[in-house]
Amino acid sequence: MSTQPRIRVFQVATGNVGTEMIKRMGEHPDLELIGLHCYTPEKIGRDAGEIAGIAPNGVIATGTVEEIIAAKPDVMTFHGVFPDEDLYERVLEAGINIVTTADWITGWHRDTNHPHPSGKKVSEVLEAACQRGGSTFYGTGMNPGVNQILGVACSADVAEIENITTIESVDVSCHHSKDTWIEVGYGLPVDDPSIPGKLEKYTRVFADSVLMMADCFGLELDEVKFEYELGACTRDVDLGWYKLPKGSLGGNYIKYQGMVDGVARVETHLEWQMTPHTDPSWDIKGCYITQIQGDPCIYNKHMIFPKPGVDLSNPENFASIGMTVTGLPALNSIRSVVAAPPGILTSADVPLRGFAGRFKK
Repeated sequence: MSTQPRIRVFQVATGNVGTEMIKRMGEHPDLELIGLHCYTPEKIGRDAGEIAGIAPNGVIATGTVEEIIAAKPDVMTFHGVFPDEDLYERVLEAGINIVTTADWITGWHRDTNHPHPSGKKVSEVLEAACQRGGSTFYGTGMNPGVNQILGVACSADVAEIENITTIESVDVSCHHSKDTWIEVGYGLPVDDPSIPGKLEKYTRVFADSVLMMADCFGLELDEVKFEYELGACTRDVDLGWYKLPKGSLGGNYIKYQGMVDGVARVETHLEWQMTPHTDPSWDIKGCYITQIQGDPCIYNKHMIFPKPGVDLSNPENFASIGMTVTGLPALNSIRSVVAAPPGILTSADVPLRGFAGRFKK
């Protein structure tokens, strides 16, 4: 790896994940940040390092697609909250690969719930752009993403699977994206009838994770079901960056279940807590869990701890861990994505080295 030339990266977006990835990319042995695209006019013309809160790095933020294409990067990384499929299409047909952490695992959710203006499936539009440009498109993250790959890997020594469930059991107060949680319904009265729809709309991409796992297992699902349970705040909660009134949504347990003949076979669960002061509340374990019922049975916990010396009483350090595990699966996959043939990749098709981290030089 160390003898290979560094890959030239043009990053899009500087929200929570994007800001963290500017910092991480400066230390990544494979990658060189050559450009930054910002949607916020006030950021255009500023140094990327300054935007990320580190030393200036000489990369000046721009604001047009033409500037991305003119820079001729090897890959564009996209860390916006929601996909920008018009941008994707133009960049892919220009021959530039894309790795994104925004709402894309297999494309099922985008195809089903976000119809393209052309009437075609979004995945068809992007696949055609890949073929025109000879480029590759890949979506990943921690969850959905690596969490389900861990589940698949844990099944390698199971002779017969009856059920596989991957669980994200986390405190989400580290994710300082107020707009995201407003969209999901956190802070609304727990009996607000709009909440279930908001939760499902925002988390539907987790159905993709179930479908991706089923694809790895060669299992054809009849449907993917959505179930939920809501936790109401038992007192007023002030997180500093967001306020949750008593009686409002402060936690949830969501299930996406891949069904075969009425039986749940492949599942992804989301055990989210914004505050422990909810009714009902859940035993948040702060990790990612794989449970396999079968022969034999498997229970695996993927636990994430800060680097020694990091002060977790600082909310920014706490948030940094969540953003790091979301964005680094994208950065570490880039060399494999660049080497892949044109078209849309899913994690079922990425080689093992595409999930590998890097040793410090």
